[in-house]
Amino acid sequence: MASLDFELEKRTFYKFYDSNRARLNSVKNGYMRMISQLLKAAEVGEVTAVEGRVKDREECVKKFHRKYQSKLEAAGQPYEIRNYLTDLIGIRIICPYEDQIVPVAEVLKRHFRIIDVTDKISALESTEDSFGYKGLHMDLALPEARAALPKFAAYADLPFEVQIRSLIQDAWSVLDHKIKYKKSIPNELKRRINVLSALFELADREFKEIRNATEELIQKARVEPIGEPTGSNGGGAGETAGAASEKTANAFNFMRIARHFFRDFEFEDFKVDGFVEDILKLDRDFKKSDLHRSLIEHLKTVRDYREAYLAESAERTFSPYTSIRHCLYLYNRETFARILSPGARERFEAWLRRAEG
Repeated sequence: MASLDFELEKRTFYKFYDSNRARLNSVKNGYMRMISQLLKAAEVGEVTAVEGRVKDREECVKKFHRKYQSKLEAAGQPYEIRNYLTDLIGIRIICPYEDQIVPVAEVLKRHFRIIDVTDKISALESTEDSFGYKGLHMDLALPEARAALPKFAAYADLPFEVQIRSLIQDAWSVLDHKIKYKKSIPNELKRRINVLSALFELADREFKEIRNATEELIQKARVEPIGEPTGSNGGGAGETAGAASEKTANAFNFMRIARHFFRDFEFEDFKVDGFVEDILKLDRDFKKSDLHRSLIEHLKTVRDYREAYLAESAERTFSPYTSIRHCLYLYNRETFARILSPGARERFEAWLRRAEG
């Protein structure tokens, strides 16, 4: 029963906390699973992490004392500490990019009951003497109809706080907590912290712009011709340096060409990036038309070799990357001698001699 006796209410809260610790952890894990499933089903892009915690009981009491106790006692209003703790269970959602925060929040608003929303970014931007870059905070609970179901009985009286941050915001928040005595430091140090905060914000925006520019390059590669006619020499006297540069092989046009020839294979972006870099180390001027021509001219031969190679042992593998390596080797044996290992090169040459004989 609520009272104005802080020590009594503190003991009551401790008793509740200790006796419900297992349930708090179970509900926290349940909320994490729900949110992960909702975000996976929604079109909000990749989410880096969904993390959770049950707030330390001493931190709970300190927060109540700091934010509510004096006001409630001055008003003569009895209280129970747990009723003022919407963040007893906390969930943190970390997104790669800042512009994912609002879409993620919209998904949560559609599936949970909103208790409160706090935009920490706007609050900090309007206060010169405050530091931090902490994203969007939401206090949520299960909708009443869902909370009334027997399977969600454990959740019914346990709201939770969600913090939605970008990777950069999360990094700043972690470092910000390491800066002690922020309210008491000299103005010179405050200015340095403000500069640092601005650099983090700039990094957030730049990562987003780089992502957007990369997506534009991918879209451009998808609509461009796969390769020049096989009789093209890859350029002409009147071709500008910029146009020639655009035809140089890169991860974007490689993906376009490779997917055309290997439709059932999933080319992962980071592997493609490294593979193209390996090619350019051997031939810095290698063009996308060279890649296209090498596959047109030699893929049939390589596929015949692949079939013979795999027939020798069920444990052998021969991926599309391996096929492309062999095509490049046939396209220019001198330049791409090292695209194959010595053993692979010797086996391939031996098979070619038998096939030709």
